[in-house]
Amino acid sequence: MDRLQTMSVFIEVADQAGFAAAARRLNLSPPSVTRAVSELEARLGARLFHRTTRSVQLTEAGERFLADCRRILSEIDIAEQHAAGLHTQPSGLVTVTSSVLFGRTVLAPVLLGLLNAYPDISVMAMAADRVVHMYEDGIDVAVRIAHLPDSSLTAIRAGKVRKVLCASKDYLADHGRPAHPSGLVDHDLIDFVNLTAAGEWIFGGDNDPIVHKPMSRFRVNNAEVAIEAAKAGHGIARVFSYMIAAELKSGDLEIVLDGYEPPAVPVHVVHKEAGQTSARVRAVVDYLVQGLRKHPAIR
Repeated sequence: MDRLQTMSVFIEVADQAGFAAAARRLNLSPPSVTRAVSELEARLGARLFHRTTRSVQLTEAGERFLADCRRILSEIDIAEQHAAGLHTQPSGLVTVTSSVLFGRTVLAPVLLGLLNAYPDISVMAMAADRVVHMYEDGIDVAVRIAHLPDSSLTAIRAGKVRKVLCASKDYLADHGRPAHPSGLVDHDLIDFVNLTAAGEWIFGGDNDPIVHKPMSRFRVNNAEVAIEAAKAGHGIARVFSYMIAAELKSGDLEIVLDGYEPPAVPVHVVHKEAGQTSARVRAVVDYLVQGLRKHPAIR
């Protein structure tokens, strides 16, 4: 095998976490896959996998090499597309990631529209409630709800969402509606910890913030659990506005203390390709940006 073929084999073994599974995906014999990786390790002078009878796991050197291999092969793919004039004809697989609830309620319908618009593009949608490393995990495009630090990634702003407090009508009828963040001490609070920086709920503007440390008996790391608890009348929850768009429309939840909301959080479509972006990634990025900007939940 040449070097590029060997890189492809190495990536597949890493993705499949096994030599036999990689061989099946590549339509190669298991011995040829094992031999290719062994020869690669010998040439590099480094072990890329920890091998046991039950598992195959990347070493630290393997993780670094995997990121480099993905980048190199992606750049070669882009160069070949440009040379062949295919940059005007979007086609191929694009991997897109977002948080779980955003992916289900907002992103999925936009992606389905994308598939209708570009019949030669395929999408692998990966939902995860964590920051996914785009190079290491082979992600082409990500939707991130955050103020982004400077990085090598390219980000396009597609909208914004608010951090809101919400509760059911029955809960508010029984416990009253707080008029100021200081009044939250008298309420049952549902703490969605993924939204709680340093264990604090921040209200108001950047120049004059109001800080409340929620003393909550129910703390969760899943937005849907927090929302269901609020709907059932167990207290006031803090979530992103898009997460409860349907509940607000149906009347199952109501916004609390909207006059004290902090500044909205931007929604970005992020990709990792610098310079001339491949046609497939550019088509996906442009479609997502346009689709999300039209979405009523993130304007």
